[in-house]
Amino acid sequence: MTMRAAVLTKFATPLELADLARPVPGPGQVLVKIAASGVNPLDTKIRAGLAAHARAALPAVLGLDMAGTVEGIGPGTTGFTPGDAVYGLSGGVGDLQGSLAQYAASDARLLAHKPATLTMREAAALPLSVVTAWEGLVDRAKVGPGHKVLVHGGAGGIGHVAVQIARARGAEVFATASAANAAVVRELGATAIDYATTQVQEYVAAHTGGEGFDIVFDTVGGAVLDDSFTAVRIYTGHVLSALGWGSHSLAPLSFRGATYSGVFTLLPMLTGHGREHHGEILREAAALADAGLLKPLLDPRRYTLDTVAQAHAAVENGSAHAKIVVDIEV
Repeated sequence: MTMRAAVLTKFATPLELADLARPVPGPGQVLVKIAASGVNPLDTKIRAGLAAHARAALPAVLGLDMAGTVEGIGPGTTGFTPGDAVYGLSGGVGDLQGSLAQYAASDARLLAHKPATLTMREAAALPLSVVTAWEGLVDRAKVGPGHKVLVHGGAGGIGHVAVQIARARGAEVFATASAANAAVVRELGATAIDYATTQVQEYVAAHTGGEGFDIVFDTVGGAVLDDSFTAVRIYTGHVLSALGWGSHSLAPLSFRGATYSGVFTLLPMLTGHGREHHGEILREAAALADAGLLKPLLDPRRYTLDTVAQAHAAVENGSAHAKIVVDIEV
């Protein structure tokens, strides 16, 4: 039996549609009929050959995020039955098949039951962003009531999820955004800060009395991480970054006596260690979604495997103002 898939045969070239053998679930795996595939900036960077850390081995089926229906169960696999609606960050890096295909044999530890209140498209928009935000805010920083949290890039893919998770756990949230995205941030329940017109010292003074934020989550990288080091609270503050890959001076952070954590969401997928925790996070996120506390922002445009190149282009050229999702089942 075969399936359609979008395949990358050479970096920096378009994805090619091909008929591949339908995978068979092995021990600990489930066969998922994929309904929707979320498109992240990382997907486009992998395709362009600009993400060596993702270790994609060619030829590759890309696509990190997915939602779909369990069709088969591998030997020794527990927790799922055929017909279950699931979602997860389950492939598209290393040697793991991605979600731009009609089927995938996925490690069951990387999956969770889909939030009942979300569509397949909405569920497919969440996994990478949810796992990244959760690992930073909850696992590293223990976000909770009484915390003032600053999210850099609060209207972005990771940022808008981070805002919702922090608020759901009782924190007061502030988020940097452009003037055009300020309304989006406010609708999510955060105080918007215009990064283009407000200096770090100004918003630290205005919102924390000069003390700094308890938690600063950088989802942008570069100079924004440097700003984070000066925006964090003295002694007890914690800076998180999902893009801390450059060279930065730690002096501003050290002089404040604060701490830093990097978040590398792909590590369990690449190494096999800690995959169970991805499933745990997704189960927690599903509960938040079903309680009305977490909902992804979706771009209204519709794409399929036939138009996946347009979906990638929308992410690359900046025309996407929310998460792009590719419909796999048609």
